[in-house]
Amino acid sequence: MTTTTSSTSTTPTPHHPIAVVGGGLGGLMLARVLHVHGIDVPVFDLDASPDARKQGGMLDIHEESGQTALREARLHEAFLAKVHPGGQALRVLDKTGFVHREEEDDGSGGRPEIDRGDLRDLLLTSLPEDTIRWNSKVVACRATDGDGQGRYEVTLADGSAFTTDLLVGADGAWSRVRSLVSDAVPAYTGISFVEVDLFDADTRHPEAAALLGGGMFFGLGDGKALLGHRETDGSLHVYVALRTDESWLGTVDFTDTGAAKAAVLEHFADWAPSLRGLIAEADGPVVPRHIHALPAGHRWARVPGVTLLGDAAHLMSPFAGEGANLALIDGADLGRCLAAHPGDTESALAAYEELLFPRAERTALESDEGLEAIFAPNAPQSLLDMFAGFGGPDEEEHPGQG
Repeated sequence: MTTTTSSTSTTPTPHHPIAVVGGGLGGLMLARVLHVHGIDVPVFDLDASPDARKQGGMLDIHEESGQTALREARLHEAFLAKVHPGGQALRVLDKTGFVHREEEDDGSGGRPEIDRGDLRDLLLTSLPEDTIRWNSKVVACRATDGDGQGRYEVTLADGSAFTTDLLVGADGAWSRVRSLVSDAVPAYTGISFVEVDLFDADTRHPEAAALLGGGMFFGLGDGKALLGHRETDGSLHVYVALRTDESWLGTVDFTDTGAAKAAVLEHFADWAPSLRGLIAEADGPVVPRHIHALPAGHRWARVPGVTLLGDAAHLMSPFAGEGANLALIDGADLGRCLAAHPGDTESALAAYEELLFPRAERTALESDEGLEAIFAPNAPQSLLDMFAGFGGPDEEEHPGQG
């Protein structure tokens, strides 16, 4: 699509028929699917460059959602070349270190693992070089009320602005675009994470490496969890998860790594030494994070010329293992609907949201169920019971990833 310039008496304002705010997986997938259909759109991202920050850990990409999106983007074969062999293995332990369930990855599962950074790079390199407008932090969005310069004006942190006829909010949990369609704001779920890493695990942390295995790991008990996975660089990434008051993280000095570890370990005083070692032996910083969510079933009335995808639309806790997968399928569905309704944006958005809303509500409820299973008083049995309810290994969800 052609970018034009709408002039005022002072400075010309760029105008884009479609503009995407947010260069995460969902925004990039939307841009890629549109590109496949001959429609190129700008994606505005707040990062200074593609390498400005670490992109996170491993993702399990599901056949019915993330992989479907990758096929729509004509990137599925390239994705398969980057998956992590062995990443679909699973271990579930209690706080004594007893293994309640163990699965090896024989390569037959439908949810292969990939490093989030590798997946993002795959999407980035599939787009024209000028697609991503880096260092473009959005600070305000407003409807222009039909002033002839586009339905929406978006202001960036550097003081510049652009207008657009179709504004897509792919800008995550604290979306600036969301306020154009909804008053909903994320709420604390009652769960706080502390993230740690153990580098070069097989050599430097062999006991921890053996404990976690080759894929996803759950250590559960007493309303607490150690959720880990092995990454492609040989490190172990562990989410220390606590059901606690929202203010607790603020009582810990995370600038003092030793003190932060000690504060976290107090919550695991009676856990097996091998499990405590995942925290005590961690390398690098200890990173706190509150887990927020939008209400399950969050939706909005059709607002002309604007929509949302990914966390901006349906932020949920990670305990259904669907976050990245939903962002990918949202982006693919929106791109496909726009391409199928040339010149009729409102029909395209209505068709997209008809897919988006029920899928997001269903998954948000599953996420709530996963949260309760992981932090239940009888965990890990509660999680094992949930797995059993899925009907077999090929149908299982593994909460905490994806």
